[in-house]
Amino acid sequence: MLRYRLPSRPVSGTRGFTLIELMVTVLIVGILAAVAIPAYSDYVLRGQLVDATNSLAVMRVRLERHFQDNRTYATVGSFTSPCDGSTPAGTFTLSCTGVDATGFTAKAVGSGPTDGFTYTVNQQNTHTSKVAAKWGGATCNSAWITKKGQACS
Repeated sequence: MLRYRLPSRPVSGTRGFTLIELMVTVLIVGILAAVAIPAYSDYVLRGQLVDATNSLAVMRVRLERHFQDNRTYATVGSFTSPCDGSTPAGTFTLSCTGVDATGFTAKAVGSGPTDGFTYTVNQQNTHTSKVAAKWGGATCNSAWITKKGQACS
């Protein structure tokens, strides 16, 4: 019995990637990273700014409750004002200035990644912001700026 055997064919090309294909892939990944990394960094920073604004809002409510009970924002006898001392809130430190019978200013000052950010609120619920240079270095005397490029309103 005769068997016919097919001749083996030589491999016409090698398998793998060319240098051009590899360089195009690296270029695409580089462009995507150039857009995604700054956007993600701003997103993370915005999340840290919430610590300041939320904590200031809570501090203001506690001070108003203290005022309703004692008719003063300051410490009276054994009733300690919520503004006594400083309190950490994420990367921010909360403190108060100008605490007396009729007024206060609560302030959140950033450190570390939020260095250069300062937010305040007073007894009239006036919000102010001082934003770091990496976000434009803006100052706003009527609102809290919590987004890069946000206008003072």
